[in-house]
Amino acid sequence: MNLKLHPRAGERLADQLFHAGVEFPCGGESACGGCRIRVIEGDVPITEMMRVALTEEELAQGWRLACCANAAGAVTVEVDQWSVHVLTDEAAVPIEPREGFGAAIDLGTTTLVAQLVDLETGEVLGVETALNAQARFGADVMSRIQYELKQPGEPRAVIRRQLGEMLRRLAGGRALEEILIAGNTAMHHLFCGLSVEPLAAVPFLSPSLGEARFEAAELGWPGPAVFLACLGGFVGSDLLAGIVATRIDRHRHPHGLFDIGTNGEIVVGSREGIRCASTAAGPAFEGGRIGMGMRAGDGAIDSVHVNDGGFVCHVLGGAAPRGICGSGLVDAAAAALELSLVMPNGRLAQGAKTLPLSGSVALAQSDIRELQLAKGAMAAGLKMLGGEVRHLSLAGAFGNYIRQASARAIGLLPDDVVVEPVGNAALRGARMLLLAPHRREARLKGILALCSHVELAAEAEFQDIYAESMALRRYSLR
Repeated sequence: MNLKLHPRAGERLADQLFHAGVEFPCGGESACGGCRIRVIEGDVPITEMMRVALTEEELAQGWRLACCANAAGAVTVEVDQWSVHVLTDEAAVPIEPREGFGAAIDLGTTTLVAQLVDLETGEVLGVETALNAQARFGADVMSRIQYELKQPGEPRAVIRRQLGEMLRRLAGGRALEEILIAGNTAMHHLFCGLSVEPLAAVPFLSPSLGEARFEAAELGWPGPAVFLACLGGFVGSDLLAGIVATRIDRHRHPHGLFDIGTNGEIVVGSREGIRCASTAAGPAFEGGRIGMGMRAGDGAIDSVHVNDGGFVCHVLGGAAPRGICGSGLVDAAAAALELSLVMPNGRLAQGAKTLPLSGSVALAQSDIRELQLAKGAMAAGLKMLGGEVRHLSLAGAFGNYIRQASARAIGLLPDDVVVEPVGNAALRGARMLLLAPHRREARLKGILALCSHVELAAEAEFQDIYAESMALRRYSLR
C-alpha cells in the first residue's frame, strides 16, 4: 500500500509515519529492520541505522527504516506492513433469532476483524479487516503496555477510534443492538481503560479480568459494546471465545486449543475441567526479530521444501524474495534439519554464519535461536498442560497456514496428537455468543467455573521443560 506524505514544519517524516499507523516493532531503539518502507517518489536520506539493518542492494531499491526516516519534500512510500491477509470466519453457527443488527469483533494485537451480523438470520452482512493501529506503539503487547504507562490513554483512544470507524462503515447508518468484542488480556485492559501495571511485571495477575460494558454514547459507536471476560493472566477473551467455538467445555475427553503467536495461549480440558496458560513466545512466528523476517505479504518466502539436496522456496506474489514469514521460517528450519545444515541444538552446521535460502534471503544463527525460543515456549506450555490430549485445535492465521509436517519435525507440535486448524476461533466464538443472547450468560458462567489459570513461570519445572523444548526435534506428549 502506498502513502503520500508532506513534511510539516518541526515534524520528522518518522513522526508522520508513526501517526499514520506504521509499526515500529522495537520502538525505534535498535536496527531491527521491522519498520521497512520503500521510497516510490521523493528522497529519504540513508542513515547509519539504516545501513546496519538493510543491505546495499535494498537501500539501492529504495528501502528505508521508517523509525529514523526524514525528508525535506513530499514523498510517496510503500508500506509493506499493510499488505497482510487477515483471517475471517463466516461458518454457520446456531442462532436465537431476534430483530436488528449486531457486530462481532476480534481485537488482535496485530490484526482486527469486525463483522456486521443480521440478528434475525445469523447472516454475516459485511466484514472489515485492518491492522491494529496500536502497532505504532510496538509490535508486541509488552511494548504497548510500556507505552501506556508512559502515555496513559493514548492506545485506548487510538483503538476505540479505529474500531468505531470500521463499525460505522459496516453499519451504514443503521443502529446496532449489540457489539461483542474478544481480545487478549492486554487488548482488554488497553481498550477498557484499566490499569496495565499488573500486566507489566511478574506474576502478571490483574484484578480486572471481568466483562466490561459500554454505552454507545461513551464510545461514539453505532451501538453498545461488551468486551468479553478474560480467563486469567495473559489468557484473554479471545481464548474464552475459542473455547465456545471449539466446544471444549462440552467434550468428554481432553481437547486442546493452541493459539500460536507473540503471546502464545494454550487451553486444555473437557467438560470435567479446563486449564489455561499463556507463554511469551515472542514475535518470531510473525517475522519479528528475524533479520529478514516479514509478514505474509508479497515478496515473503512462505514455504520451503527439499528437492535434489537443496531448498525450493515459494514466494508470495511471485516476485523476487525480500524476506521470510513465520510459516516459511518453520519450513526452512525443518528442511535444514533434513539436509543436516542445522543441528538439533540449533547450531548451523560446519561453523556456517548464515543459511542461504533464495536470492538475497538467508537466515542467521540468531534467527534460528529466535525460532527456538518461540517454539520452545509453546511446546513447553503444552507439555505441562496437555498430557492426556488426543486432539489439538490450532487457532489464528499462523495455525491456519503452517505446514504440520514441518511443525512436528522441529518440535512445535507433538507427533502423537491429531491437529486441526480451526481458523479464527475467537471471531467465530464471539459471533456464536452474539447470536445466543438468552443462553450466553449461563454458557459463559459455566466455562469460567470450569477454568483454572496456570502461571507457567511460577511452576518449578517450567524452566527445565522450556530449555529441553528448545531443541529442534520431534516429541510426543506421552
